[in-house]
Formats: sequence, C-alpha cells, structure tokens
Amino acid sequence: MCGLLGLLTSDRTAAEVVDAVAVASHCMRHRGPDEPGTWHDENIVFGFNRLSIIDIEHSHQPLRWGPPENPDRYALVFNGEIYNYLEIRAELAENEGAIFRTEGDSEAIVAAFHHWGPDAVRRLRGMFAFAIWDTENRSLFLARDPFGIKPLFVASGPGGLLFGSEKKSLLELIERVGLSKDLDPRAVEHYTVLQYVPEPETIHASIRRLESGCHATASPGSPLSIRRYFTPQFGVKPVTDATRQKRYDEIADVLADSVAKHMRADVTVGSFLSGGIDSTAIAALAIRHNPDLITFTTGFERDGYSEVDVAAESAEAIGAKHVVKVVGPSEFIEALPSIVWYLDDPVADPALVPLYFVAAEARKHVKVVLSGEGADELFGGYTIYKEPLSLAAFDRLPRPLRRAAGKISDRIPEGTRGKSLLHRGSLTLEERYYGNARSFDDARLRAVLRDYRPEWTHTDVTAPIYAMSEGWDPVARMQHLDLFTWLRGDILVKADKITMANSLELRVPFLDPEVFAVAERLPHDEKISHGTTKYALRKALEQIVPAHVLHRKKLGFPVPIRHWLAGTEMYDWAHDTITKSQTDHIFDKNVVIAMLNEHREGVVDNSRRLWTVLIFMIWHGIFVEGTIVPDIVDHTYPVRL
Repeated sequence: MCGLLGLLTSDRTAAEVVDAVAVASHCMRHRGPDEPGTWHDENIVFGFNRLSIIDIEHSHQPLRWGPPENPDRYALVFNGEIYNYLEIRAELAENEGAIFRTEGDSEAIVAAFHHWGPDAVRRLRGMFAFAIWDTENRSLFLARDPFGIKPLFVASGPGGLLFGSEKKSLLELIERVGLSKDLDPRAVEHYTVLQYVPEPETIHASIRRLESGCHATASPGSPLSIRRYFTPQFGVKPVTDATRQKRYDEIADVLADSVAKHMRADVTVGSFLSGGIDSTAIAALAIRHNPDLITFTTGFERDGYSEVDVAAESAEAIGAKHVVKVVGPSEFIEALPSIVWYLDDPVADPALVPLYFVAAEARKHVKVVLSGEGADELFGGYTIYKEPLSLAAFDRLPRPLRRAAGKISDRIPEGTRGKSLLHRGSLTLEERYYGNARSFDDARLRAVLRDYRPEWTHTDVTAPIYAMSEGWDPVARMQHLDLFTWLRGDILVKADKITMANSLELRVPFLDPEVFAVAERLPHDEKISHGTTKYALRKALEQIVPAHVLHRKKLGFPVPIRHWLAGTEMYDWAHDTITKSQTDHIFDKNVVIAMLNEHREGVVDNSRRLWTVLIFMIWHGIFVEGTIVPDIVDHTYPVRL
C-alpha cells in the first residue's frame, strides 16, 4: 500500500526533476508514512510513500524485478493489495520458472506482467493502481483495478506524462509538462448535479483519471493509449427451485473465500461495523480468521442517526471487541477543511465525515480494516431498485400517454401525493435514473449556476453507460450504471481518500472478481423480491449473520445535516461560508442564501443542495483562493492555484 507519483519525460531529463517529484510526493505522505523515496532513470521518475502491510521487511518500492538474464529489467510502483498473490507466485514459479526475491505481492504483479503481458491484470484479485517501467523497451504500463477501488490520476502535456495516486501531487508538477491549472466548467456542473465528479473527469481540465477496469501504455514523447480490460456483464442465469439453494451456497462460499484472502496481511486486520447486513457479514466471516477481531462504528447523539446500539449487539453476537466513536456538530465542522483537502476533488457525501472520525479511531488499533462497500451494487441493495416494479404500468402505456402524465404532474402542487409518481412514470429509465446522488433539478441548477449549460446534463455522463446495457432488465441496468457512477465516483473515493488520510488501509471483500462473477448471474427476482432487497444475499447469509440483522434496513453512517443546517449547530457557519466564498463567478450566492433561509424556515428541505455548494466553496477556498488553510499534520499544504 502506498501513494505513487511518476513523471515520464518526453526527453532524457528525468534526473532534473527528481527533487521536484520528491517534494510533490510529500503531499501524500499520509498514504505511506513508513517509507518515502524516489527512483529514476533517463526518462522516468518514480516517487512513492509506502504503508507496510505485506512482507514489511523486503518489499520496498520501487521494486526491481526481471528474468535471470536481466534481473532489474522492470521498476514497479504499486498502490493496493493483491489477495491471490500466493497462488499467482506459485503458478508462475511452476509453469514459467519465475524466481522471486521477496515474500510479497508486488513481485507477483511484475512477474505476471513479464510472462503474461497486459492480460495479467485480468488474473489479479485485489485493489490496485500501479505503474511498471520496462527499461529494455522504454515503455510504461499503467493499470487500475476493475471497480476503481484505488485511484490513478493522469495528465499528459508537451513535457511528458504525469501520473499519481493523488491529484494534489500532480498539481505541484503540472506546469513542468506544459499544462494549466484551469478548472473544468463541465466537471463543475456535473459535480453540482451528481455531488461528485464522474470519471474520467476531475475538477481540473488538464487532469483526468484512468478509469476503473482500464490499463494504459506510453513511451517517451508518445500519447497515452488506454484500453478497457473489464466490462461488467449482468448475464442472467435462470434459477430453478432445484438450483436455488445451490446458488445461495455458492454466494456464501465465494464471499467466505474472498474474506479469507482479504485477511492476508502481516499486520492486524479489523473491520468496520454498522447495523446492516453487509458489514456484519464481513465481520462475522473475518472473525473466523482472527478471533481477536476489533470492530469499529460511529454515530451521532440524535435519535434516528445512529446504529451504535445495533452494531454493538452484532459485535457481541459474533464475539468481537467493539470500539465506538460518537461525533458532534462542532468537531464535524472543524474537520471539514482537512477532509476536503484529502479528497482532492469535492465530494458532497456527508457520510465521509463520520467515516473520517471512525477511521482515525480505528488507526489507533489496526493498520487494516475490512468494510462492506459494493454489496448493494452487486446484489441489488438500494431501495430505488424497486422503482421499475412500481412504474411497470407506465411502461405499457403508449409514449404520448406517458408524456401526458408528465404534463399533468407539472400542474400538480409540490408535496401533493402522486406528483412524483406521475412525473417519474412519464420518463424512460435512461431519463429518470442517474444514480443515487440527485441534488439539483434543471430549474434549480439554472438558478444557482452562473454558467449553466443544459447540454452538460446527467445524460452527458450516463448515455454511454446505458448504451452498454441495452436489452437488460431495468434492475440490472441500474446496477450497471451505479458501478460506473455512484460506486466509483462517491463510495470508493471516500473509502480510499478518507481512510488513507489516517494511514489506514480499507479492504472491500464484496468487490472481488470472483464474487462479482456469481452476483452478475442473478436474475432480478433474486435481488428485489419478497418485499426486500438483496434477497439472494440475505438467503446466503442466514447461517452467517445474527438474526437481528438479517432483514434489517441499513442506515450506514447517516448524518443529521438536515437538522443541523436548520438549527444553531450549522446555520451561522453555513451563512458565513457562503458570504466569504469567492465563488461569485460560479454560483449566484443570493440564490444560495435564499436556499439556506428556506431550509431554516422549513419551507423546503435544501440540505443536500446546500451541502453540495458548501463543500465546493470549502474546496475552492483551499485549492483556488488560499483563504482556507486546513490543519494537516506533517504534510505540505496545497499550492494555491
């Protein structure tokens, strides 16, 4: 586990920028405080910060490896973990005669690449973003895991190619490759709609992300060539009464195997635990391998916004030691600048704040935690996935009648029962569903954004994804869309950035290729069925999770910002943030203030929209204005743009 940074020059001047790369790498020292350093040859510089998890004594980075005739042919920098590295090493040693000099997973990657080429990435079970430099062919290979658990930013200009785990490090070097730090107005609009910046965009026009499930190649002076190696397919395999239990057993077995492999580490592994089935299942399986398992949860001192009691009951039921962190509004507000700095790009998900605090608490006890992210996308866990059932009658109507229903809904007063059903029923799936983050509708977006462009709407992001799933059932299409939007744009960004902010490694056993291979074959009635979600998963886990959790609706880490923004806890802070922000060219601040006052007076719940704008204003204050300086311990502050 580490933070990686690299610069591939377009000429032979790499030695001249080694010191600059070392300074830029320090911005992400939190990702790997155990071992910082740099390495270079004529064309490339690697910077890295290592968090030691596997083979602590020997798997230093950048790792040099090669065949016997050229044992230092390759240089590797690698962020992540490969959980089937023991099996890969054994196969390479037996079939290819590969020789290894360490006990770690890093050598498995580079040796697999040498013998199997780019297809090696398909064989890796894990989370990863890595770069391999071939000193013989003078070529660079970049790759990112199938689901996007680990980030990789790239920026290509006349002076070369930049790549790294954190965008803030690239920003320190961006001018050296002939690129600017201008913001991307389309990404700003996408963020305001979705609450996150969708891949491959970032909020900066010159920096992109290598997308999940892709690898890329480059050489000095040549452009980056990107290829997708993982294309998820929800190819349904019918389930009969005779095969139903076999399918449930298959889910339980593959998940148990994934957790077993995710427990591989030379340090203690803990587990996050909410009151839901996903994290409870992971913890219940993990304790089989570590009887001294410690679980961690967080909550708030407000009814309906805490699962502390349920999580504690679950921990007791499985026999785990349990640690709780309760968060109040004052420390919540105080931590925001630091959290936004760690994020690189704004993400307006309030749940990342309690995650920050529980990760800090967990780091006092362990270096690695398991978590339940990905179960909802793979097994059909979101309540919104039930929507196609409630709207099925509209699908049978002729198109003109559906449109007429939409026009009728426009004339119905806000808050009237049935208005939303009529409106959503008048739309196609592609028009109405763009993931779990829905903040501003077009009218509100037009009012709040100074440079509103209607062509930069959510369909700008979702249309290419929907094109890949044409002909699938609606639930599968929604899952597929969430894999490419909400999961990798919000959930996995906060999971990586916020835990790494505390030098804590988070592992997600549900997001494993073998688990996905089972989940993708489930028909929709094994996901949304019998009045519940994740039906097949719940059946599979009946003998694994405590009974009080099995059919309980998950809260996760809910945050009471709706109440706080309307009350004394946050209203003054929010008003002050809006007033002082130098984002008048982006937002109509009079509209934002009006939204805040409407929210306080109870006219309308604007909490999600307000939070989206407030987080952007904090981000802008840190990275553009330089008026907000986060309290980052032992890390360089971000450069002013």
